[in-house]
Amino acid sequence: MGVMFGTDGVRGLANAELTPELAYRLGRAGAHVLARDGGPARIIIGRDTRISGDMLEAALVAGICSVGAEAWRAGVVPTPAVAYLTRTTGANAGVVISASHNPFHDNGIKFFGSNGYKLPDAVEEEVEALVASGTGDLPYPTGEGVGRARDYPQALKHYLEGLKAVSPTRLDGLKVVIDCANGAAYQGAPQLFRELGAQVVAINDHPDGININRGCGSTHPENLAQVVLASQAHLGLAHDGDADRVLAVDSNGQLVDGDQIMVICALYLKKKGRLAGNRLVATVMSNLGLHLAMKDAGIEVVITKVGDRYVLEEMLRTGAVLGGEQSGHIIFREFSTTGDGLLTALQLAAIMVETQKPLHLLAAAMERLPQVLINVRVQDKDRVVQSARLQEAIRQAEGELGEKGRILVRPSGTEPLVRIMAEGPDAAQLDRLVDELKRVVQGVE
Repeated sequence: MGVMFGTDGVRGLANAELTPELAYRLGRAGAHVLARDGGPARIIIGRDTRISGDMLEAALVAGICSVGAEAWRAGVVPTPAVAYLTRTTGANAGVVISASHNPFHDNGIKFFGSNGYKLPDAVEEEVEALVASGTGDLPYPTGEGVGRARDYPQALKHYLEGLKAVSPTRLDGLKVVIDCANGAAYQGAPQLFRELGAQVVAINDHPDGININRGCGSTHPENLAQVVLASQAHLGLAHDGDADRVLAVDSNGQLVDGDQIMVICALYLKKKGRLAGNRLVATVMSNLGLHLAMKDAGIEVVITKVGDRYVLEEMLRTGAVLGGEQSGHIIFREFSTTGDGLLTALQLAAIMVETQKPLHLLAAAMERLPQVLINVRVQDKDRVVQSARLQEAIRQAEGELGEKGRILVRPSGTEPLVRIMAEGPDAAQLDRLVDELKRVVQGVE
C-alpha cells in the first residue's frame, strides 16, 4: 500500500490536506486506471453530509470528466450503497467522499472497483503514482470526447430495494431508535426500517454540514441509550458518518458492540446451516469473550489486522461468509462486498423478530471481558510504536498480565493516533497498565 492511501482511502483535513486540486487529480487518475477497458466509462460518486463534500465532489467530477468518463452523482448515500450500485449497475468504478467517523473538518476519498470491492493495493499504488506525477500526461479529450456529469436521483431507492430483497423477515411490532449520526444514514436507515414495518424513532437525523458525528452516532452511543430507555424501545442502532458500521443498544440501555453482534449472527447462521466452514473472521481488537463463545459453539475464529479490508481479504481467502470488527464494521459476504451498517442492523433486527428473543438475551451468548482502550495523539505514530522504549514497556506489561490477558499497541490507520488496548480479568490493573503505557508514548513523542 502506498503512502497516500491508508487503510480506508485518502483522508485529511479538507481544503488543507485533502484539497480540490488533489481531488481533481484523484478523479483523473482513478477514472483513467479503473475505466480503461474500453467503451464509455461510468463512475458513481456518493458522499456523506460534510460541508466539504460539495467542494470535493465538484473537483472529482471535473477530474473524471476531463479524461472522458461519465460521473454519476448519487448524492448523500451510505458508503455501502456506492459499492452495491457500482456492482449492480455495471459501472466501471465507484467513489465515496467521506471520512467515516472522523470530525466534520476531515474528509476522505476512496474507490471501489466494478465488482464492488475496495481496490487492491497494487491498483491503489498505480493511481497514487499517477497522482504524484501530476496526471498531466493523461489524455485530455476534446469535443464529443469530454465526459458528462449526470445526477442519479434513484440511487438511495435502488440501494434500499436491494436491502429489502435480502431481508429474512418483516419487522412489524419492533420499536427501534436509530441514531443517524447526522450523516449518510439520515434518510435511508429510518426509511428502510419503516418500510419493513418497524416503529422508528430517528435521532440525529438533521445534518447541517458540521454536526456529523458530533456527540452522536457509533462513537457516542450514550444519548441513544437514554432515548431507548425513555421510549421503551426494543432496540437502538447507532451508525457512523458514512453508515458502513453500526453498534446496538438493548432495551435495558446496554451497549451491544460489534463483537457481540458477530457472535449473535454467527450462532444464528450456524443454526441455519449457512455459516460456511463454521468460520468467523475477526481482528486482533476483538474481545477474548468472542473467542471463548465461538470455541464453545465449535466455530473457528480467524484473526486479521485491524481494518475491514483485511477482514474481507481473509474472508475471500478462507471462504468465510461472516466477518468484522468490534467497532461495528461487519461484512455479510452472502449479500455485500463491504461493511454495511444498514444491512447489519437489518440482520440483527430480523434475528430478534424470528427468534422472539430480546437483544440482551441474544447478547448474553458472549461474556465481554474487561477491555480498556485509549487513543494518544502523536506527531509520528509509526516512529513512536517502533521505539525500543515503548516495546520494552509493552513487554513488561504483558509479563504482568501473563496468560490471563493481553496488550495491543498499534498506530491508527486513518488518524495521527497511537491506540493502546489492554484486556484481562482485572479492570483496575488494566487502567494502571494503560496509563503507564500512555506516559511512555508521550515521553517518546
